[in-house]
Amino acid sequence: MEVLGGGFVFILVIGFVLMIASVRVLNEYERGVVFRFGRIQGARGPGVILLVPIAERMVRVDLRTITLDVPAQDAISRDNVTVKVNAVVYFRVVDPNRAVVEVENYLLATSKLAQTTLRSVMGQVELDELLSQRDAINHKLQTILDQQTEPWGVKVSNVEVKQIDLPAEMQRAMARQAEAERDRRAKVISAAGEFEASKKLAEAAAVMAKEPMTLQLRYLQTMIEISSDRNTTTFIPFPIELLKLINK
Repeated sequence: MEVLGGGFVFILVIGFVLMIASVRVLNEYERGVVFRFGRIQGARGPGVILLVPIAERMVRVDLRTITLDVPAQDAISRDNVTVKVNAVVYFRVVDPNRAVVEVENYLLATSKLAQTTLRSVMGQVELDELLSQRDAINHKLQTILDQQTEPWGVKVSNVEVKQIDLPAEMQRAMARQAEAERDRRAKVISAAGEFEASKKLAEAAAVMAKEPMTLQLRYLQTMIEISSDRNTTTFIPFPIELLKLINK
C-alpha cells in the first residue's frame, strides 16, 4: 500500500509539473505561434493559453514597432563620391505565422536587407540629390524594404537617413562652392542696384533738362549738405549760367 501511495503521489507531482509547464501568459502586444509535432497550428493570445505537454511548443512574437539602427554603410554615389551613410528603420510584425515560418530570424533578416538596400539606393543617386532630396530617398528606401519584407509578415512603416559623412576634400570643395555662390549673388544684387540707380538718375536728368531751375535747386542743396558737415572743405560757388556761355 505504501508503494502504491508513493506512486500515486509521484504521478500527481508529474502531472502538476506538466500542467504548470503547459501554461503560457502572453501580454497584449504578444502572440504565440504554436506548433504541434512540428506542424503549425496558428497564433494564439493574448492572455493565458494552454499547450499540450510534449506535443506542442510555442514561439513568442512581439507585435510592437521595432526601432532598428542600420550601421554606417560605405557607398559610392552615382557621380563617384564616396559617402558613409547610416539610417534607422521602423517596422513591426503584422503576421506572426509568416514571421516565424517564412524566415529564420526576421530581426536579423530585416537588418541585413536594410544595409544592402541602403548601399544600393545610395549608388543610384548623385550627391546633390542625397543632400537636398532626403525625403524622397527615405520614401524610396521604405517602399523597397516594405516590398521585400512583406512575404515575412513584416511591415516597414518608415525609414530615415540619419547622417551623411563626406570626405574632407569634398567638404572643402563644397565650402568653396558655397562661398562662390554667395559672391555671385552679392554681385548680381549689386549690379541690379546699380541698374536701378542709373534708371533713376536718367529720369532725374530728363526732369532737370526740362526744368533748369531744378538743377539750380539741387546745386544749392548740395552746398547746404557740404556746409553742414564739420570739415575743413572749402568751396567757391560758381554760377551755372557761365557754363552755358562757355559751351557757346
